[in-house]
Amino acid sequence: MKKLALGIACALGLAGMASADPVLGTWKTQPDDGSYAHVTMAPCGAAVCGKISRTFNADGEYKSPNIGKTLVIDMVANGDGSYAGKVWRPSNNKIYTGKMNLSGKSLALRGCVAGGLICSKQTWSRVK
Repeated sequence: MKKLALGIACALGLAGMASADPVLGTWKTQPDDGSYAHVTMAPCGAAVCGKISRTFNADGEYKSPNIGKTLVIDMVANGDGSYAGKVWRPSNNKIYTGKMNLSGKSLALRGCVAGGLICSKQTWSRVK
C-alpha cells in the first residue's frame, strides 16, 4: 500500500513539473511550401509533443489533412531552455533528429540528418 501511495505521489509530482514547462502553449510556425500552422505543445509522458491545431495558406485558414498530427515528437528538456527529440516535416513526410531552444516568445527549432551535419531550422512565435 505504501508503494502504491508513493508511486501515485511521484506520478502526480512529475505531471505537475511537465505542466509547468514554459514551452507549453500554442506556437505559429514559419511558412513552409507556402503554408504555416499553429502547433499546440503539451506534455506527452515525461516529454513535450506538439500537434498541428490549425493551418493557414495565402487564402487564410484551411482544413489540412495534417491537423491533429504530431509535428514535435518527444522533446525532452535539458534544463537550460533547450530540448532534444524529433520533428516531422509534413511537406516531405520525414522525421528528423530535432532540437528546440526557447528564448522569450520565440522557439527556434532544428531538424537534422547525417548526425547533425545537414539541418533545417525555423523560428516560431508564441500565439498563446
